[in-house]
Amino acid sequence: MGGGAGLSVHGSFCIATEKTVFAIPEVLIGSHPDAGASYYLSHLPGHLGEYLGLTGGRLSGEELLACGFATHYIPSARLPLIEEQLRTLAVHDFSAMETFLAKHSEHVYPNENSILHRVETLNKCFGHDTVEEIIGALESEVAETNDEWCISTLKKLREAPPLSLKISLKSIQKARFETLEECLKREYRMSMRMISRQISNDFCEGVRTRLVEKSFAPKWDPPCLEQVTEEMVNAYFERISVDEPELELPNKLRKASHANV
Repeated sequence: MGGGAGLSVHGSFCIATEKTVFAIPEVLIGSHPDAGASYYLSHLPGHLGEYLGLTGGRLSGEELLACGFATHYIPSARLPLIEEQLRTLAVHDFSAMETFLAKHSEHVYPNENSILHRVETLNKCFGHDTVEEIIGALESEVAETNDEWCISTLKKLREAPPLSLKISLKSIQKARFETLEECLKREYRMSMRMISRQISNDFCEGVRTRLVEKSFAPKWDPPCLEQVTEEMVNAYFERISVDEPELELPNKLRKASHANV
């Protein structure tokens, strides 16, 4: 989940099991999808990334395989044996690794309740430019169909901090036209703005009420979408000050390491 997903999702081989749960719930505590999340969410089919990033929705191991996050699905009971046999494989022999994992993996499919079976409705509702339009589309669907998924999704959005919803949506939208490196640098800038509390105290409020006290009654600031200004949102994508250092990635070190291999 969250940063943990960011550490693992870029691996050459990602194994999911029946116990796997994936989620990017940062927005629910007043934060935003970070650790490269805006990048990989933006590359999911359709607007699944917007849905996951704004609602904290979860994916199972079967769903991760179907949408491409996982490369293999292996029952958890087999993992101890696989870990033992991995010791005998050459570390840099990707072909041997692929053959080995394929031998142990299974073909599985999402169940009938999976969000992946709602792609048409999801894209219709989350394929908009603003949070207000997304909510409006969901409200229209509820009025027409009284669909339970739309109702529960609306509830999640209405309980989330308005400011986080807006900066997270913009972050995912921008990521479609950025490299992973550019996304990491931008997310770092957004996080620095967030923890500075210059614009809002939502992150501290979210951690306090949802993680520490578990009262689940946060008081978001601003309290509604109408009070979130464009200036507030844009500030998260700017440096706090010229004295604040930007994120520096070890590109030169990484390139030198690849050259030596």
